Parts: sequence; C-alpha cells; structure tokens
Amino acid sequence: MKVSIIIPTYNEEEYLPTLLKSIKSQKFDDYEVIIADANSTDRTIKIAKKYNCKIIKGGMPGIGRNKGAEIAKGEILLFLDSDLKLSNNYLKKVVDEFESKNVDIGITLMNPLSKSKRDKILHDIANTFMIIFEKIKPHGAGCYGIITKKEIHDKHNGFDKNLSFGEDTDYIERIAKNHNFKVLRSSKIGVSTRRLEKEGLKKLLKQYSKSTFNDLRGIRTHADELEYFFGHEGDPIEENEIIKKIEILKSQKAILSIDEKNNAQLIMGTKENKKENKESKKETKTKPIFPGNNLPVKSQKAIISDKKRIFYAVCGEGMGHAIRSAVIIEHLLKKYNIWIFASDRAYKYLKVKFDNVFEIGGFNTVYENNKVKNTKTFLNAVKVAPNNLKEGYETLYKKAKKYHPNIIITDFENYSNILSKILNIPLLSVDNIHMITKTMIDYPPEAQREMLKAKGVIKSYLIKPKKYILTSFFHPKVKNPEKAVIYPPVIREKIRSLETSVKDYIFVYQTSPSNEKLIKSLKKLNRKFIIYGYNQDKFDGNLRFRKFNEDKIYDDMKDSKAVIANGGFTFISEAIYLKKPIYSIPAKGNFEQLLNGYYVEKLGYGIMTRDFDIKTAENFFNNLDQYKKELSKVKNHDNSKLLKEIEDSIEKYAYEHLMDKNEF
Repeated sequence: MKVSIIIPTYNEEEYLPTLLKSIKSQKFDDYEVIIADANSTDRTIKIAKKYNCKIIKGGMPGIGRNKGAEIAKGEILLFLDSDLKLSNNYLKKVVDEFESKNVDIGITLMNPLSKSKRDKILHDIANTFMIIFEKIKPHGAGCYGIITKKEIHDKHNGFDKNLSFGEDTDYIERIAKNHNFKVLRSSKIGVSTRRLEKEGLKKLLKQYSKSTFNDLRGIRTHADELEYFFGHEGDPIEENEIIKKIEILKSQKAILSIDEKNNAQLIMGTKENKKENKESKKETKTKPIFPGNNLPVKSQKAIISDKKRIFYAVCGEGMGHAIRSAVIIEHLLKKYNIWIFASDRAYKYLKVKFDNVFEIGGFNTVYENNKVKNTKTFLNAVKVAPNNLKEGYETLYKKAKKYHPNIIITDFENYSNILSKILNIPLLSVDNIHMITKTMIDYPPEAQREMLKAKGVIKSYLIKPKKYILTSFFHPKVKNPEKAVIYPPVIREKIRSLETSVKDYIFVYQTSPSNEKLIKSLKKLNRKFIIYGYNQDKFDGNLRFRKFNEDKIYDDMKDSKAVIANGGFTFISEAIYLKKPIYSIPAKGNFEQLLNGYYVEKLGYGIMTRDFDIKTAENFFNNLDQYKKELSKVKNHDNSKLLKEIEDSIEKYAYEHLMDKNEF
C-alpha cells in the first residue's frame, strides 16, 4: 500500500464527514484511513465506520498519530487534522511531488475554509513564510498535511508523546535535521478557521504569545500554561488555527543556535589569551570577578576588556532613522566593533560613511497626494516580502553565526528583532517611534483610530527589547520608567555648528514628491520658496527646486525665514534646534507625523494642518515672531547624555547576557 492517512479525533462529528468525503472523492485510491480516537462521546466513531476507516484507541494528538503509524501498512504516512478538506486530486499531486522531489518529510500549503478576506490574507502570509524559511530552518505547525516515509517516522520514534503542545513542530524539526524537508506546492489543503471564529483573534494571539516566545528560546510550553486542552465538553478538539499560523513564524533553536564552543573561543579571542587561560588554572585562591564561573581571574579580565560586537539595524523608511543612527554609530565605533544592516535610502546613506554595512530588505509606505495609501502599501509589502525576508534574514543570520554579536541595536528595523528572539541576543531599541506606545501622549481626538492602528503596527515590529531609548522634542509621561527613557533628539554635528541667519525665502522639505497640490498652492503666494524632495533642479516662477545635496540643504535651511514640511521627526527636530518656525502638513494616515505636527503647534513652535491652506499659510507667515519667541526658550542639548545611556545599556545587557549563558 502506498499511503496511510492518520487522523486523531475527539468529538468530531461536525467536521470529520467533510474530510472523509473529500478523501473518498480523490482519484488516487491506493490508501487507507486510520482514525485514532480519544474516547469520543458523539457520533465520531459511527461516522468513521460509515467511511470504512480503521479505528484504534488514540489519546492526545501525538499519541494518536503514533498509534496510527504503528498499524499503518503504507510506505508513506500522511498526518491530517480532523477539520481539514482535501482539494481536488490532492492525494495524487502531493504523492507525486513527494516522490519526484525525493522528499523525506514535507508539509502542504493551506487555504482557509472561509470566505473572509482576513483569513485568506493570514493564510497567504503563513504560506509565504513557510516557503521563505524552507531552506533556512525546516519547520511547520499543525498537521495540515504532514507527509513522511514510514521508515523515517519509525527511525525517529514518531511524535514526542511527552509534549502536550507543539508536538507537530517538534516532529518536523527533529526529522528535518538529517533529512530532506520541503514545502509541497502542488496542492493546497483546506483548513478550518473554527477556533478563530469562536475565540477571536485577539484572545488567541494573547493566549499563545507565551508559547511563541518560549519556542524562540528553545523551551517547550505545556498545554496547561496556555489553557489548551485536548477535549471540550460537547465541542470538537484540535490544534488551534491561530497557534499554527503563529508557529509558522517560530524558530527552532536546534537549527539556528550559535555553536557555544566557537562562541566561547571567539569571546576569549587570541591564542595568547588561551595560553594565559591554561597557565592560570593554578590561580585557585583569587576571588573571581564573575561569581559562579570557573575561569581564572586573568581570563575573566580578558573578557571584560574584549571589544564588544554590536549589530546595528536601521529602518530604511525616510532618512531620519539613518541620520540619527549615523551619529550614534560614529560615536560607538570608538569603543565597539559594529556591523550595520539597513534597507533602501538608509543603506545608501550609511554605506558611504562606514565599513561593514550590509543591505537588507525593508517595507516602504506608498504615498499619493500626501496621503498614505494603505492598500497599495500592503500589496507592495506582500509583493516584496518573500525576497526581503529571505535575503534580509539570511544576511543577518549568517553574519550573526560568524561574528556572534553581544547585543543588537535597532532603530525600528524588524528583522533584527526576529534575529534577537531566535538567537536570544539582547535587543536595544533606539528611536522616536515608540513614543507612541511607551508614553502618555496627547493627540487630536479625531485621530484616535489612526493612533490605535499605529500602536498595533509598532507593537508587532519590536517584541520586548531590553530597553526603549526614546528621542523626542516633547516630553509626555513615560508609562514604565524602568523600561523606557526619553532624551532630546540626536542632532548632527553639522547642524550644531551652523550659524543661522534670516533671508527672504521659505524652506520646503517633502519626504515624498506626491504632494502636487502643495506646489500649486505655493505658486499662488507672493513669496520665494526653496524646495527639496521632488528630485528636480529648476526654477518655476517663485519656486526654486533643488535635488538633494547634503551640504547645500544645510545652507538653505539655516538661512530660511521658516520651514514647511510633513511631520518627519528628524527634520522637525533640526528645525527646532535652528529656531526655525514650522508649518507641518503631516501625510494623511501617518500618525507619527501627525503626532509630531500636533506637538509643534501645542508647544508654540508653529502650526499643523491636514492640508496646506493659503489663508492659514499667510497667518503663519504673519506670526513668525511669536513662534520664534517660543523657540528661543528651547535649550539646545548635545548628544552626550543619550550616547552615555546607550553605552551603559550595551555594557549592562551584554554582561547580563554573558552571565545568563555562562559563555565564559
């Protein structure tokens, strides 16, 4: 016999008929169906008999699958959950691909048994991640068509019966270490979304976030910790669909762990250090620097003096992240070894300033007429995600395996966050974006929906760094002072050294050239404007367009009467430093820009409007002296306190990490 289909069940009278009917309708017929039932109290057994299934006593899912495999006659084992539905000709397509590609263990792609667009998007994303990580770290979650050879199943002793949760992920992980794993593309399997519909997305994500985090650290989570039970009174049981989607993103420590021995050697450094370590074993009476380890004192001192290795990852959206990071990196390089990872404009900017700069993928917001286009942004993200994730993550992971960073610093860059969790490396967040989530901000009441959406995105980008080091020109109350701290914005030395004056023009800076309405309005004003952001170099009446030039833009900004900009944090911060009144026109849909513009107006540094208005603009120009008066009260700071905070955090968390891992 070619295939044995094994299905664990408990009270599945509602869903099992759909699966068995879809199996029976297959053109491929060289199979048997084994039902491993955990004492169902409904019609599950009766239904299984109706479809001529073999019925055996099961238990928890892993136990049931193993018992089914014990009596299986097929060369190939196909493990299915009971609420699935096979697509047309699924068995033939999957078996043909499995054999023709010389696969030892595989998993099939998913398609939700739901008409919801949300469910379709979730499953498409899950499928994409499975394919992206196929060769990086074989994995899978849920028995959505796990297929393997019986001899390999037996060799690896099947599913771990001691695991009450995540046994399917563990199963794939163990077998894929030494065998060929593949995500089979030839056919998709229909997946029920019943738990998602019943429990709700928010509850399930919260309930199983602990499991995800533990798996990233290589720790298995017991079902009781998650309030997950194989069995509900009068309700069908099975692995939770949302859990399975989350586990798609999980990382297996066995595949991605750092070689501890090599890491220890790297930390110890030179041959001389190793020789010193060997010779100093005789120093047994000296009090150790780091209690609880067995290395001699001289070797411990060598570790302390070793130059720490930092991965610094930078978001490529706009230029603010790159400008801030360049100032910080330049300072840190005096003391540490640093590898830099960035996307898009940030990569190009940092590449000419530093060595060891590597390009990774990133996501960019799509703007039209100064408005965020959510649908186009999402579609663009989906389009570039496979390459971005594969190349970006691979770059970070390979460099991490080679250089073993002591700490990762991220300026709102996502892949470094994933790497941190997978390799259990301390993560520091240095940005202004987390002001939205970590402080008690004020904002326009009508912007609450935008605020909630922004918070959701921000929280998904970074997960529990050791500390949030925030930069801001406004200072709301911090929610948790032990985890977050605010410092003044990072200002480039070039800006700090400028001597300002006031000439008869307004400086205009746009992060996107999409705001054509602004240009039309400016032409109607009897004032001169110097404009950056449209990638043009020309005169057009009262408008002077310039292409970006780092030296020229400084001169134009320092001598302007005032500035007109979106709501970009770095530009606004530098305008405040130079005491230039600000007219902020945040891009619609960009809450971070809206927040910056809101505080510009609240603090009296200028005004903020959703659209550029000629009458409002004239009022702004007529009140420049009042804005300058408020700006004159702002005390300019250097970057020293922020840089010290970053250094202290590096030392603290790198040391704690070494102590936790006992790497010395």
